[in-house]
Amino acid sequence: MSDSGRTRQRAEETEVLIVGGGPVGLALALDLTHRGVDFVLVEAGEGRVAHPKVSTVGPRAMEAFRRWGVADAIRGAGWPADHTLDVAWVTAVGGYELHRLRLGTAGDRPPPPYTPEPEAICPQHWLAPLLTERLGVRPAGPVRLGTRLVELARKPDQVGAALVDGEGVRTTVHARYVVGCDGASSPVRKACGIDAPERHRTRTLRNILFRCPGLGTLLGPRAALVHFVTEPGGLRYPLRAMDGRELYRLTCPAGPADAERVVRRAMTLDVPVEVLSDTTWHLTHRVASRYRDGRVFLAGDAAHTLSPSGGLGLATGVGDAADLGWKLAADLAGWAGSGLLDTYESERRPVAVNSLEESHRNLRRTVDRRLSVALRDGTEEGERARAALGREIADSDPLREFDAPDLHFAYRYASPAISDEKDGAVPAGDPTGSDGPVWNRTTLPGVRAPHAWLGPGRSTLDLFGGEFVLLCFGDGSVGGGRGSGGGTVDGLVRAFADRRVPLRVRHCRDAEVARRYERPFVLVRPDGHVAWRGAAPPADPLRIADVVRGAGG
Repeated sequence: MSDSGRTRQRAEETEVLIVGGGPVGLALALDLTHRGVDFVLVEAGEGRVAHPKVSTVGPRAMEAFRRWGVADAIRGAGWPADHTLDVAWVTAVGGYELHRLRLGTAGDRPPPPYTPEPEAICPQHWLAPLLTERLGVRPAGPVRLGTRLVELARKPDQVGAALVDGEGVRTTVHARYVVGCDGASSPVRKACGIDAPERHRTRTLRNILFRCPGLGTLLGPRAALVHFVTEPGGLRYPLRAMDGRELYRLTCPAGPADAERVVRRAMTLDVPVEVLSDTTWHLTHRVASRYRDGRVFLAGDAAHTLSPSGGLGLATGVGDAADLGWKLAADLAGWAGSGLLDTYESERRPVAVNSLEESHRNLRRTVDRRLSVALRDGTEEGERARAALGREIADSDPLREFDAPDLHFAYRYASPAISDEKDGAVPAGDPTGSDGPVWNRTTLPGVRAPHAWLGPGRSTLDLFGGEFVLLCFGDGSVGGGRGSGGGTVDGLVRAFADRRVPLRVRHCRDAEVARRYERPFVLVRPDGHVAWRGAAPPADPLRIADVVRGAGG
């Protein structure tokens, strides 16, 4: 309070206000930083995550973090390279084992052929502080902790956001755009009157975070990253290692039972248990009916909530940030067409719907199993029940929940900002050759541009991120420097310059990369998705420039 007893008030301006400092809000902040956009990020909490939810960062999200310069820090956050990544279905931790997926360790698994950045284990209590520190907290950086949004006032040319910090200081920030990354109950979404209808019934669950020193040592080769506790009394959800040492999280049905008793019921070993937190949460399946209301956008859980089964929630949210960031930057720089920002919803909402349904199938695979009452008995009947359930789990394709790269990479954007080419969809199956899945060997417009190594530690993906990139293969031309229509890439360069769209031309003579990229000319957007491709430079380069910047054509 001021000397007069009134609440202190301030007024500021920024280009983008991000509401919410979870992983998705922080990811968007990294992208805007990468593009030189002025922004403010406000987070109601103090930057600590007492009860971590996110544990695995998927490979496509890791590619985005690579672009933003933090992938190595995420991998080095603390997860032991020699800790098993196995997933085991058990009647109890230390009890009977029903089935196991042997997935190696982060240190010994072979690198996949389709990405330079395989998934990483980095629980949210490591990830959020790491990203926050990289961005910087006020006054050194744009992140403001302990600060709540209390009001939005939308105008045609800006949004006024009333913020209150922990000392009661009220600040009005006038922003060109606001992005709500403020979680499943998103006040920003509610302020915009945007509905998020339920697609499947809500489940009320409980997460118990506990410390259990020595559990991994006692388990020895029976240890796992995830133990699916599967027993007829109601436990059939994961008990997950959270730090690779002594921190664990058990998910179970909500109820009044003492937390330590529930944890001990999930284990057979006599080990010390210290319960650190016990929270009840709602597993919802929702996708917002709209992702935009004028100058206000939604991203992450504010736009979609899905089952954690399969780890697609964070991946979908980081994908939102990677898509929206460059489009906001383009609009603020003045070269975006009038329809570019609308393509955020048309591109990202279908991905969220597909991810939600896949996650729900994973969940149903777990909760719909009928469990014999004899499952934990040391009898012949119990042995038969365990063998039958083990076969059922093995036959249900359980690996898809933990290793399904096509879900992270094989989607194809269809929007007015993608050049129209109707020569086929991205194959949804897994026809894999010696050089990786087929979706890493196509440049259909709308797909994520393929990864191939250009040299030690250098991927084709490292070419993308700052601007549009036109890749030219072979001699960089067709027919001695001219395309079939008599033009060269110079026409496209001039067209982009005329529209003030940043473009870089890269010539590549690598035969393997040329084979993966399928056409002599491939135009890649700042988010790494293919915008256009051709056997020759376009005969109408101004139309292509207008299409990819969202100006029709």
